[in-house]
Parts: sequence; structure tokens; C-alpha cells
Amino acid sequence: MTLSTENVEMTPSQCRAARALLNMTQPALAAGADVGLSTVVDFEKSRRNLPADTIGKLRKALEAAGVELVPEDAKGVGVRFSSPTAP
Repeated sequence: MTLSTENVEMTPSQCRAARALLNMTQPALAAGADVGLSTVVDFEKSRRNLPADTIGKLRKALEAAGVELVPEDAKGVGVRFSSPTAP
């Protein structure tokens, strides 16, 4: 069974954790998501709420780089490396 993470909203801590797993800088995420650096910085520090479409851009850039979000369950939320897909 494959778990869909398409509609999982990303938290600021998931964003930081995903970047850490990928060894990705904030400027690299901003460029990959086509958003401003201040958007990434402010989101990760919970300085402002972002529109869902902007969070989606960040999430998609992180997923394209090789991670997936783990939806909230009894153990909380998380991030993990994506499984490579078979050709």
C-alpha cells in the first residue's frame, strides 16, 4: 500500500528537517521552489503564515530533491528519504 503525501501540509519543523536530510541550504530551497529567501526563512522560524500554494511549492521542491513528508499519526509528523522508484 502506497501512502499519498500529496495533501499533507508541511510544518516549519518538517521543512527544516527535510533540508537537513538533503543537506540543502535555505537559498537552494528558495531557488528550487521559486520563492524569495525571506519566505523560507520566515516560514521556518514561524514568523508568518504562508498561503497553501506557497507551502506546496516548498514541499514539491523538497520532494523533487528526494524526501517525503510523513503525515501526522500517533507518533507525530516526520520526514524521510523517498524510496527510489523502479524503472
